[in-house]
Amino acid sequence: MQDIEQHLKELNISLPEVPAPGGVYTPAREFGENFVYMSGVGCNTLNGETFIGRAGAEVSIADAQRAAYQAALNSVAIMKANLGDLNRIKRIVKILGFVASADTFYEQPQVLNAASKLFCDIFGEEIGKGARSAIGVNVLPGNIPIEIEMLIELKENDRRISVN
Repeated sequence: MQDIEQHLKELNISLPEVPAPGGVYTPAREFGENFVYMSGVGCNTLNGETFIGRAGAEVSIADAQRAAYQAALNSVAIMKANLGDLNRIKRIVKILGFVASADTFYEQPQVLNAASKLFCDIFGEEIGKGARSAIGVNVLPGNIPIEIEMLIELKENDRRISVN
């Protein structure tokens, strides 16, 4: 098993600053023996910009995929901040992606593929390829095109999450 922190360096991936919660909630919550539920994470970028609009209307599929990639990268930053060590992750169990979509946009799974691919690149397919749903919605907070929620399983006896 490779060291995830070292692998990020090899991939030349720098994690962004952890986005501040947009409301009264915690970004991650442990439950059961070894599970962490992650709240919805948007696509804020390193410089504070966001992608704006709906896929298939104001946002092209390519830009929606870039937004999904950024939401996934933000998710990894939140994992790191709350878990302390990305090597504690046994597997990504479930990814739920909400894609703000025009009425005639049906490529939500293709948009979310960008996030899933990043998780597989970082963690490897055995850990990073979770079950997944890609749901089209009318609008998301702040008019962003994508939001991702996740369920993560930690390695046994490794429940040291810190909640911000």
